[in-house]
Amino acid sequence: MAEAEQKKVTNIAPSTDMEQALYAVKQKIYPRAVSGWFASWRVALVLFTQLLYYGLPWLSWDGRQAILLDLAQRKFYILGLVFWPQDFIYLTGLLVIAAFSLFLFTAIAGRLWCGFACPQTVYTELFLWIERNIEGDRLKQMKLDRQAWNIEKIARKTAKHTAWLALALWTGFTFVGYFTPIKELAISFAHWTLGPWETFWIFFYGCATYGNAGFMREQVCKYMCPYARFQSVMFDSDTLTVTYDSSRGEPRGPRSKSTDRHAAGLGDCVDCSICVQVCPTDIDIRNGLQYECIGCAACIDGCAQVMAKMGYPRGLIRYTTENVIKGKYPDSSILSHVLRPRTLIYSVLLLAIVATLGMALISRVPLRADAIRDRIAARETAEGYIENVYRLQIINMENRPHRYVISVAGLPGIKLADSSPLVQVAPLGTHDAVVHVQIDPGELSTRSSPVQFKIRSLDNPDLTTTVRSTFLNR
Repeated sequence: MAEAEQKKVTNIAPSTDMEQALYAVKQKIYPRAVSGWFASWRVALVLFTQLLYYGLPWLSWDGRQAILLDLAQRKFYILGLVFWPQDFIYLTGLLVIAAFSLFLFTAIAGRLWCGFACPQTVYTELFLWIERNIEGDRLKQMKLDRQAWNIEKIARKTAKHTAWLALALWTGFTFVGYFTPIKELAISFAHWTLGPWETFWIFFYGCATYGNAGFMREQVCKYMCPYARFQSVMFDSDTLTVTYDSSRGEPRGPRSKSTDRHAAGLGDCVDCSICVQVCPTDIDIRNGLQYECIGCAACIDGCAQVMAKMGYPRGLIRYTTENVIKGKYPDSSILSHVLRPRTLIYSVLLLAIVATLGMALISRVPLRADAIRDRIAARETAEGYIENVYRLQIINMENRPHRYVISVAGLPGIKLADSSPLVQVAPLGTHDAVVHVQIDPGELSTRSSPVQFKIRSLDNPDLTTTVRSTFLNR
């Protein structure tokens, strides 16, 4: 009996260990600051993206906010264009372009978006910059977290979190400023007269930024972002990825600068672990490509600094392809392998979609109309005509008024009771016009017949649209 119990305990132990490994408490990562070519690019893209994000809502265009997604009025202002809910197809095209761009860039050079322009990466970089300027570099941060609470620790932690919260709330405020005129929002914020929805979204988006960039950081990339899980589908042997050249670096080992590594039987890797210390997701790139790698290339810059100090050639960790590492072609031939069936297909599809969307925008007529036939059945007029009544909803999608003339066609002898009705529509406004359509009964041979209404601007003949409906016989 005792032996049976012992077997049960033995069988249970491995699964218990597995559960402990899967649910281990998260350890804080202290990424080491690094400088270099890729770090400079990352800083430049952080500045560029944030200047766009924080600056665009404050720009004016034709006396209004340049970028404003006015959900209440169902109008979306993008520079000189005004889009309506009926223009949803353009948003669909934009999302398809973004998806194919991501596929193309990933097939060429891996997770460029994740490493340099993803909001999670950008705001983590900003929060890390604040943290380093208040608490110090990596070693000082680790020392501060280990020491007991005192005046200095309280002051530094309070200053850091205050700066984090200020940046997070400014981010939330700017986000809401894309949906509510930001100048009006600023006045309301200053006078504490914000509406409930504005207040909710400022604090919700601000708290999300504060939590994701300040605390969760790499956890978002590892566990919440789906891109890390399916990125390998878009990789192939010619995709540029951050790679450790094991054939050159192994066997690794510490040594002095004066040591002859070849005589000592060592590779170029001095096992300094700088590549691990600078990694924001705390992986060791020397273990090969891992899904946690966001392609930020911080390890490339860190390793390059060590190689320079040791007098070794740079590139022990570099952007290269699997085929280069396997010796199928040299690094100098990488560019010639960028154009391959996968990238060509993505490029052709992307160009076709961009061209189609561009042509659609160019040929877009800023005039929409809908025709709704009155529910009352067709009636006979005193003159003996068959008459249908329609309500035409005309939408002027330009930021200036227009006068439109309405006409009807589709059947012989069909006409409007008012021969040429004129409609005045305000800028970015709508107008409902009730029109009476008449026809001689002898011209009708079926129970229902198709008709078309033509709406044409008097001051711009190119501003014309046609809407279809049906004419019912008695």
